[in-house]
Amino acid sequence: MNLGVYLTRSARHCPDAPALVCEGRRWTFRQLEEDANRLAAALLARGLGPGDAVASLAWNRGELVVVEFALYKAGLMRAPINARLGRGEIAHLLGYAPVKALLFDAAHRADALAALDAAGTDCLAVELEGEYPALLAEGGDAGPVLVEVAEDDPCVLNFTSGSTGALKAAVQTFGNRLANLRKQLMTEPRPRAGSRYLACGPITHATGMPLLACAFAGTTVHVLPAWDPEAFLAAVERERIDATFLVPAMLTALLAHPHLAERDLSSLTDLRVGGAPVSPQRLREAVAAFGPVVGQGYGLAETTSVVAGLSAAEIAHAVEADPELLQSCGRAGYDTEVRVVDEQGREVAPRGIGEIVVRGQDCVRAYWREPELSAETFVDGWVRTGDLAWMREDGYLFIVDRRKDMIISGGFNIYSTEVEAALDEHPAVREACVVGVPDERWGEAVKAVVVLREGARVGEQELIDFCAERLDRLKKPRSVDFTAALPHNRNGKLDRKAVRETYWAGSDRRVN
Repeated sequence: MNLGVYLTRSARHCPDAPALVCEGRRWTFRQLEEDANRLAAALLARGLGPGDAVASLAWNRGELVVVEFALYKAGLMRAPINARLGRGEIAHLLGYAPVKALLFDAAHRADALAALDAAGTDCLAVELEGEYPALLAEGGDAGPVLVEVAEDDPCVLNFTSGSTGALKAAVQTFGNRLANLRKQLMTEPRPRAGSRYLACGPITHATGMPLLACAFAGTTVHVLPAWDPEAFLAAVERERIDATFLVPAMLTALLAHPHLAERDLSSLTDLRVGGAPVSPQRLREAVAAFGPVVGQGYGLAETTSVVAGLSAAEIAHAVEADPELLQSCGRAGYDTEVRVVDEQGREVAPRGIGEIVVRGQDCVRAYWREPELSAETFVDGWVRTGDLAWMREDGYLFIVDRRKDMIISGGFNIYSTEVEAALDEHPAVREACVVGVPDERWGEAVKAVVVLREGARVGEQELIDFCAERLDRLKKPRSVDFTAALPHNRNGKLDRKAVRETYWAGSDRRVN
């Protein structure tokens, strides 16, 4: 098998159709195919082969899409490095993975070279604004490069965000990626010829997951160089974007844009939210702002793709008639199996809280060079997600918290996302983070850290009382701090660990 064949086929079927757009540069399917073939041929000619990885370190740009398809074609592993990592973390990854080539942009040149030196890696270093055109030229005008690979061969080393400790890589195989392609093509709304997908987050991570399906279907991929609400809105208007993917922090920023209602966003038919929990109130606001086009999904690096989803029609229905459903991340998608189990691995009854476990053709089987962690996470063909949830009688999944984020106060389990959802309903609250903080009597107390909307004013006690009206009084925040901004990790997710660390630093008892 070779996943690059799907780009080759689209280049044959619609050679002059637009495949890729970034910062004014446009590639047709023929041009994207030619560039990917040249890069694949050049890397193979440089001696790279089975088991070797090619890393990338750059802000969003069209060449990263070329790199992805070149590596599919050459049968090489892809090791995308988050562009926000520091030199020490980059060096760790270069030594941790079997990297034989590193492609980087000028903005990361100093970090890339310093990390290579620190890692002591014998590696081909290619600057995208420097040596890259010459490397492409080395590939000549050879025809399609399609190196045969096995389904179980490693395809992508998907590095986690590192929010729970040292960076590790979920090993996504070529078979996992093929299963992801099939799932995207079998799930409505799916990529289609002539549609336009806007990648506005890092395309090395979840935002880039649809790229293979887009190439298969003949969809144009528009790459936003950097996230910015105004740039996003301008791109949607200018390019008539119909599909995109946002993490909740991006959605919150868009909803706060002062001129959102004045923009022509009528082309959008598929606005998906994922990567972190999104509150019911934000979903209501999103439907009011964008119309009944907002869907959401749940997935992990360890599952390669979304394993449960709530469609735009389901969210629109929930806004009108089923408010509980707005708390759900949806039902199992396509061929994925999702269960909620107790500590012994037994499936719990409907509405009983347990850990989500997932099984399917897109599920990873191991972390790279992490046998003990792999044995803990991948059990009898199931992925243990570490997410606590309950399932409704009709199969809808409701995530309550990460196991590590659960607050235990006076022996009672309190789920931070539930308290955050209540805070989000207050009209003055733009964003909230809830953590457990040290408390001599209760062990942990519920602390809310809140960002207010521009111009809004509200006091601590008013927010505490507001939550007490919506939650069991045991769950209400005991205190509220106000801040101008909350920290987010490198993938745009709320960094709860960083918030919690502020209050636990120096404490004798630590909660991890």
